[in-house]
Amino acid sequence: MVREEWPEKDELVVCTVDELKTFGAFVKLEEYEGKEGLIHISAVSPGWVKHLRDHVREGQKVVCKVLHVDAQRGHIDLSLKAVKDEQKRERIKLWKNEKKAKKWLSLALTDSSSKVEISNEEFNELETKLLDAYESLYDAFEDVVTVGKKALIALGLKEEHADAIHEMARTNVKPPSVQITGYVELKCPLSNGVEIIKEALRKAEEVIKKTAPGVNTNGVTVECIYIGAPKYKMRVTASDYKKAEGVLSDAASAAIEVIKRNEGYGKFHRNLP
Repeated sequence: MVREEWPEKDELVVCTVDELKTFGAFVKLEEYEGKEGLIHISAVSPGWVKHLRDHVREGQKVVCKVLHVDAQRGHIDLSLKAVKDEQKRERIKLWKNEKKAKKWLSLALTDSSSKVEISNEEFNELETKLLDAYESLYDAFEDVVTVGKKALIALGLKEEHADAIHEMARTNVKPPSVQITGYVELKCPLSNGVEIIKEALRKAEEVIKKTAPGVNTNGVTVECIYIGAPKYKMRVTASDYKKAEGVLSDAASAAIEVIKRNEGYGKFHRNLP
């Protein structure tokens, strides 16, 4: 969302290089309507800058740190050299994600192919409501694809608008996920012990199918990997660590239960013993 206010000191901002001068580069701030800033030549690179064009060019997207803002005079001083490569990559990623989310919201509610009706005033109010509740529109889309449209209904959005946004989120957003591992020791003395252990591991991988109704298991997976008898690795992917830990515990318990029913031994280890 393009903002009308001024950036704050030390904020990282995405800019487009507009014009090069002998003393520095003038840039346009992508997220601040009509705002321009200056990267003085001394703030372009840690070393001595002989030719500005060796470091920046017109039309280039750069990430700068805000050094000083004078709203009365309309001046914004920026630094390119104060931004680390990792910060630049992360900030560009966030900016691109927000641009995509802005487009998705427009396609879901105002595009000619949209099945809902919404006025410009309603759209702006809805966008503001999402930004008040989340740090960004992209965060809102991520939450919707994870939690469902109830996250939007809780904010007071109309059901038809929530449905359209939810469908757009499901189509375009990959749910955020974390991955954790644990280990089980499984032993069975019976003549068909190998088959029983295989059955135990199958039960572990199927544990999410038995999750209580109403619990969101979208994107949750359990994978059992042989690493050398009697040890087996369990890898769980879920939307957050709390859910992943719960699924890992349930999967291990399901496997151990099968083994113990067949005169075997089973034990869970969070880390490899």
